[in-house]
Amino acid sequence: MKPFKCTVIFFFCVIYSLSVSAQTPAELKSWLPAISGWTVSDKVEVFSPENLFDRINGAAPLYLENNFREMTQMEYTRGDDYISIQAYRHASPEDAFGMYASERSSELKFFPVGGEAQGDDSGIFFFAGNVYVKMWSSAEENVSETMRAIATRLAGSIDANADYPPVVKAFPGEDMLPHSETYVTANYIGHNFLNMVYTAKYEKDNMTFQAFIVDAKSADGAKAVLEKYFTFTKQPLDFTEGNLMIKDRYNGDIPAIWKGQYIIGIFSENGNKIAGAGDILEKIAVSL
Repeated sequence: MKPFKCTVIFFFCVIYSLSVSAQTPAELKSWLPAISGWTVSDKVEVFSPENLFDRINGAAPLYLENNFREMTQMEYTRGDDYISIQAYRHASPEDAFGMYASERSSELKFFPVGGEAQGDDSGIFFFAGNVYVKMWSSAEENVSETMRAIATRLAGSIDANADYPPVVKAFPGEDMLPHSETYVTANYIGHNFLNMVYTAKYEKDNMTFQAFIVDAKSADGAKAVLEKYFTFTKQPLDFTEGNLMIKDRYNGDIPAIWKGQYIIGIFSENGNKIAGAGDILEKIAVSL
């Protein structure tokens, strides 16, 4: 990678991370727009990592895994009807994106709200900055347009430039399954040393597989991760930057490239050898 390109990517990653700040419950409530016929309730509930279980019970561990910090619950009312809003603040935009991506559903429609949104007639879900927002309504009639108006205004106030994390843009679009990009905070493919991992699913020649990028934050960090991986696989530790083949006895052979702070790989759940895997890895490496 040319030094100038490294500097530019680093600059934009820093700007992306600093473009949002910790939103307080009062700020979030103040950003709710006025909607004709609906009233913003004075009731605001706030949940921390210690008591999130009280509100969402069994779903809480996944939020905590994605570095959840605080949830603000607000609502609009109209007689007996309500629109409930849960705004989950995470430690970083990557964590909020990861939480949103983990709850994507193929049964929902996608909308250009925030970094990405999906929903149906009774709910809408989106991420913006370091916040993941879930909205739904008790109204019997379709209020999806009303919810989208609320979501659009709220997302713009949280982060007007919300988008996928910059590293995700390195995945090539050819053969990628739509809306399959994710961010895994820890224990990717069952290994406790594979953390901060971006993934995308692909389908080629009737086979599905994942491309992944581990962001170790530095070349030394990437080397340390690979040393743990190669120790696990009982492979020699005399590897250098460039092309690698990881002999994972649980996940099959994993072709990979070590490039600076990044480890780029191809993983097939069925252990299939993916034709053209090297080309995909090279395309990702060039884009980083």
